[in-house]
Amino acid sequence: MSFGFRVGVPGMSVRVSTRGVRTSVGPRIARVSMGAGRTRVSSGFGPFFASTSLSGGRRGSTGQRRSSRPRAALPSPAQLERARRQAERAQQEAERAALIEQLQLLRLQMTSVHLQHFEPARPPVIPNPPLPEPARVLAAARAFHLSGIGMLARSDRAAAKQRADEDARRYSMEEQQRLEAVHRQLITDAAVWWQHIVSNDEGTVCEAVNLAFSDNPAAGCAVGVDGSVLSVVMRQPDIDSLPDQAPGFTPSGRPMLKALTKRDRALWWLTAMGSNVIGTLLEGFAVAPGITAIDLAVLSRLPDTQRLGFVAYGRWSRDAVARVQWRYPNDALRFLDIGEDVACSITTSASGRTARTIKALDIDNLPGLRSLLDHAQDDSGPDDVMLGGIDGDLLDNQSRSVGSSTDPYAFRSFAEWRNQPIQPPRGASDSLNDCAPILLAPGQMVSLPEPASGRLQITCAFGGADADLTLLLGDPSAHVASDMDFIFYGQPSSVDGSVQLLGKQSEGPHVVERAELRLAALPPRVQRIAIAVNMDVDAGLSWAALSYAHMQVDCAAGAWSFTPRAAPDIRAIVVAELFRHVVNGMSLWGLRAIGHGWAEGLPALARAHGVTVS
Repeated sequence: MSFGFRVGVPGMSVRVSTRGVRTSVGPRIARVSMGAGRTRVSSGFGPFFASTSLSGGRRGSTGQRRSSRPRAALPSPAQLERARRQAERAQQEAERAALIEQLQLLRLQMTSVHLQHFEPARPPVIPNPPLPEPARVLAAARAFHLSGIGMLARSDRAAAKQRADEDARRYSMEEQQRLEAVHRQLITDAAVWWQHIVSNDEGTVCEAVNLAFSDNPAAGCAVGVDGSVLSVVMRQPDIDSLPDQAPGFTPSGRPMLKALTKRDRALWWLTAMGSNVIGTLLEGFAVAPGITAIDLAVLSRLPDTQRLGFVAYGRWSRDAVARVQWRYPNDALRFLDIGEDVACSITTSASGRTARTIKALDIDNLPGLRSLLDHAQDDSGPDDVMLGGIDGDLLDNQSRSVGSSTDPYAFRSFAEWRNQPIQPPRGASDSLNDCAPILLAPGQMVSLPEPASGRLQITCAFGGADADLTLLLGDPSAHVASDMDFIFYGQPSSVDGSVQLLGKQSEGPHVVERAELRLAALPPRVQRIAIAVNMDVDAGLSWAALSYAHMQVDCAAGAWSFTPRAAPDIRAIVVAELFRHVVNGMSLWGLRAIGHGWAEGLPALARAHGVTVS
């Protein structure tokens, strides 16, 4: 039996479209259409047309079809409350996750200081100076000489261009010679500095180490060198600065926050202290290659008394620190084992449990630490890690180093070269030698020859306003021992007469003030002498009132000059400083150009050097 499909209705037609299948039955005058879910009968007698729908759809009593769109339903109060609680839980979980991440990062940062790499110091490499660019020099020279000459003054412009061409050649030659002299001096200074570093010169080593320590999370300060042993004091952040919570995990392994117990807090703090200790040791050994051991003492505020106390000390050798491979944060706790005579205020039991309390160490048998603690001023707040007296010296070293970052190869502008005086004003009878002065750049240091200790003269010349020369006789940290070491217009001489201000006099358009120093006669406590200039206190003027300022230092074997530049609002400035240092076993004096100032004037200058201003 075969399958057959047949349409036997005469007159039926079938049409297929995307809207369904339609069938039509009957003649044109009466047709039934089925499709798209409904049946329609139409009549087309004559000119009339009528149509009716035989749909199975329901109608209301009004005869209108009901809308098929669903009606909008508002959420119930219970649903709104559930949504609010879910949003709160999501917000709390997000905040908890962020806090956990912050605490994890904080702990990692505090306990990973010793994992840093500190590049060892090497002899400085001094680059060659640049050469003046002929096109720029010629353009600057022509702009200078053509200034004020009209475009139509052809003969004057031609003469000005000729002068500019000649000056451009002279400028290029003199600038090249000057920078070559600076280069030679920098090479000499670098060699002297490196010799001081490797020979463990106390002033040079402490200054270099303190500059390296200036960005450490635990403030450190080198306080002295004894042979090849460096003494360092470190200020550990207080244990009370730690948070109250710590990251942890639930039994199922999910991150959570847990309360920080006293024992957990002590272990965290001890690990952070060990990390800072090892980091300080590694950096100190890297900066000072001649140092073989470091005596380090740690200061912190004790939680029970809220006073400073020593919480750890000991000696660590370079070899002992280098033998350890520092890989993990917990390796920091090994600082207790690799040092000599190490004492720590937090102890651990034989089972490895850490004590919960911190107590100050007994330092009565260590007079150096006792004296340091007695003179330490704790000016820091509870959340501040800086120690007032010690860190003040460290910050002072950092501020002094700002001038050293100035480019020593900076070209003088053409106008500055063109308008420079041939020589600073001075009387012929006052000359200590016939040498041309060496021009110092900001931050540049030179070692003075031995004759400088016999007689040294400082000359300061001013133009446009009056200013005063001031000298401060300080210790290695530049602090004066008493007001008698503050030499200024009100006290023009030191007690022993080794430092004297010689008064002012007019020389041409400038006012000149001189001072004479006999360095060999200074007491041993005077290690640094600040050469400062301050504006007239009564006049209330600032550096902007000066049209000329120049300093020159002379001795029987040489001369050095420096032109300080300062911000317009500065009223007192340390132009340069003299300092003691050791070269090849000989105690010599050095000279460093600085140019660091204070807007407040003489009172701020005095306070910065330990002078009490009432």
